[in-house]
Amino acid sequence: MIDYRKLRLKNLTSPEFSHLLLLLFWPVYGILFWLAEKGFSGHGFYENYTPIYSPLDDFIPFCEIFVIPYYIWFGFIIGMLLYTMLFDAAAFRKMMWIVIITYSVTIFIYLIFPNCQELRPDVDSLGRDNIFLDIARNLYDFDTNTNVCPSIHVLGSMAVFMPSWNTKHMTSWWCRSIMFILNILICFSTVFLKQHSIIDVFASFALCALVYPLIFWKKSPLNKKIAEKSSVHNKAEEITAI
Repeated sequence: MIDYRKLRLKNLTSPEFSHLLLLLFWPVYGILFWLAEKGFSGHGFYENYTPIYSPLDDFIPFCEIFVIPYYIWFGFIIGMLLYTMLFDAAAFRKMMWIVIITYSVTIFIYLIFPNCQELRPDVDSLGRDNIFLDIARNLYDFDTNTNVCPSIHVLGSMAVFMPSWNTKHMTSWWCRSIMFILNILICFSTVFLKQHSIIDVFASFALCALVYPLIFWKKSPLNKKIAEKSSVHNKAEEITAI
């Protein structure tokens, strides 16, 4: 476990704690997403959104029970960040770099290719009423149907899943199975709730496939950088323990 009792502002850039600086991306991303979603919309930056649609979307039924894995996503992200921050700085760095690269590319896509989806059903006309439908209705109320391709939901889930495979204390078959199932359910939830087209999901998978070798290929400069920093971090931990 990483000992943060000695963390001070003056040693934040030290090998032992420098991985925490990657968290600064989150507020930057929040600002950029707001600009893409609200800041530029209606101010002449762009006026028309391109609907994302595939005929395959018509074969995917709306299923409100998928609000469960859809909202589990938030705990999935936060839980993995906290776990790796406490126990595995290398996995933390890998997860954060996947997020940084894929989310940055996605924001850029949203800005140059504003897109949307028009798949949401009229939940009031479905002829049924339950708590999951109420949650889905509230989701539609506060979440816009714009800037959907690639899917941030899918990218975030993959950013958790990919480094989890070799994260400390998470390599057992049952732990890997849980992470795999949660990842699949979260990805499925985006299309079964009609939050995304299947194209958004495939686009997210393609982006992750491009980023994967940058993070995990041993000859990759970024992988070498992560390995080097992790090695220094481990040595710093050993010295601290002594």
